[in-house]
Amino acid sequence: MSQNRTNLALGLLLILIGGWLVVSRQVPAVQDWLDSNFTWPMWTIGAGLVIFIIGLLTGAPGMSVPASIVAGVGGILYYQNQTGDYGSWSYMWALIPGFVGVGTILAGLLGENTRRNLAHGVNLVVISTVMFLVFATFFGGLSILGDYGAAIILILLGVYILIRGFVRGGYRGQNETR
Repeated sequence: MSQNRTNLALGLLLILIGGWLVVSRQVPAVQDWLDSNFTWPMWTIGAGLVIFIIGLLTGAPGMSVPASIVAGVGGILYYQNQTGDYGSWSYMWALIPGFVGVGTILAGLLGENTRRNLAHGVNLVVISTVMFLVFATFFGGLSILGDYGAAIILILLGVYILIRGFVRGGYRGQNETR
């Protein structure tokens, strides 16, 4: 059963790629559009999409994690290519755990350990966002919070961790028993 699904996915993928190549070669307007809109980072984003589709077709929801990482890095590269802000990598790397979180959330929504994956994915996205904001503030890529940006972010992270601990019931007195 799994082999048939894999063959089906691979066959459909090859047909789609072949059809795309024929159309892009035979219709000059499509090729012109592709040349003007598809810069090299779009191929990385497309590779992430292909990985996700293969995961869907083969019944492997966990493939959404590497798909999200590849597509997310492609998005960072696209931003840097469009703006010329290659120095932003000094803080953009902090988004990668968030891409893992997005993939984990997608895997959960597709039915793989739904509750655990959703909670874990949201946690990764929050942590990644905070890391991104802290590093972007320190390295000058983000100034929307002003001089106190890093302090505010760290305070908010502390509040998040405390609330998460209380919601899970993790903070109990030493004399209390379970």
